[in-house]
Amino acid sequence: MVQVDMSIVRRFVCAVGAAGLFAAVTPAFALDDGPAKPRIDCTKPANKNKPACKPHHVSDDEIINGAYWLAHNGKLPEALALLATVEDKENPRALNALGFATRKLGNVDAALPYYARALAIEPNYVQARAYLGEAYLAKGDLASAREQLGEIQRRGGTDNVAFAELNRQISAYETAHPVNG
Repeated sequence: MVQVDMSIVRRFVCAVGAAGLFAAVTPAFALDDGPAKPRIDCTKPANKNKPACKPHHVSDDEIINGAYWLAHNGKLPEALALLATVEDKENPRALNALGFATRKLGNVDAALPYYARALAIEPNYVQARAYLGEAYLAKGDLASAREQLGEIQRRGGTDNVAFAELNRQISAYETAHPVNG
C-alpha cells in the first residue's frame, strides 16, 4: 500500500473542516447580503430546466479519486460500489482501484485480472505493477513480485513511490519468510 503523507491529509481535512465552519458561521457575518435565495422546487415541471435542478455529472476521475480514498480508509465495499458507477469500464485507474479494493477484501485471485487488464491497456502504469507485486506476495509468489519490481524500475526508475513501496514490501516478505538453505 502506498504511504500517504499525513500532513497533507491533515491539511486537507482542516481545509474542509474550516470551509464547513466558515459556511456555518457566514450568515452571522453576512448581514448586508439581503434575504436568502428561495430554494427551487425541482419537482415542478416549470423548474426542471433551471441549473439548480439539472443533475451534476460526476466524472470518472472524481469517482476513482473518491473510491481511492474510501479504499485507503478501509471502506472497501463502499469503494467497490462507487467504482461500479464508472462509465469507462476499461479505465486503467478504475481497474487498478478495483484490484486494490478486491485484494484488500481478501480475494487476491479475483484482483489479479483487474491488474492484468489495467496493464494490458497501460503497460507503464507502475502503480498497478506495484499492487500486482503485492498481490503476488500475498499468494507467496516472491519471484513474480520481484519481476514486477524490475518492470517498475525499467519503466519508471527507482525514484518513485511504486518502486519504493513494492521494494519495502518485498524486503518485509523476505524477512518474514527466510529461505532455508
